[in-house]
Amino acid sequence: MVDLLIGIFLATLITALFTARLYRLLMWYSLNSLSLGLLALAIGRTQHDGAMVVSGVITLLLKAGAIPWILKRLSQRFALVRQIPPNIRIQHAIILVPAILVFTFYLAEPIGHMVGGNANYVAISISSFFLALLLMMEHHNIAPKIVGFLSMENALFLLGTTATGGMPMLVELGIFFDLLMAIVVINLLMRREEMQSGGEAGS
Repeated sequence: MVDLLIGIFLATLITALFTARLYRLLMWYSLNSLSLGLLALAIGRTQHDGAMVVSGVITLLLKAGAIPWILKRLSQRFALVRQIPPNIRIQHAIILVPAILVFTFYLAEPIGHMVGGNANYVAISISSFFLALLLMMEHHNIAPKIVGFLSMENALFLLGTTATGGMPMLVELGIFFDLLMAIVVINLLMRREEMQSGGEAGS
């Protein structure tokens, strides 16, 4: 079950890299967060870790539901462009994605033994972080960059969940609080982009 959810997590992130429409990108981020929340619930129930179960529930409610809905409403409110073709050509991305996966699996082999976790889980977490960074880099629009930033946070949460046996509850709540603050910043950034696009249209 854990391996299946981690596979879905990685597959949704890779699919998001090739997505050219904003709402579909939000859908893939929601599915990515859904798999992460279910993974936290599965590990929490297996290890009888109440804090992990709570983190999984918060992840499902906040990341899989609330944040994609808020981003969709904000995109409608500020009339953001829904067509978001990646700046990196598909043939280049097809080469980059396997290269990142191979590099991180090679890199994570000694790290996995040092932290006492599964090296494959560490590799997938690190590769997900780099893939999310690539998602941020391949778009000029603010919305895909925001999704990339949130996906990077998902990758770090996956690393803490699978490789280290879970993070302290206080740290997890701090991360969720940072996400809520990020929503405020996202609102301001979208408002600024709307003003800039309006000024360019006026000129």
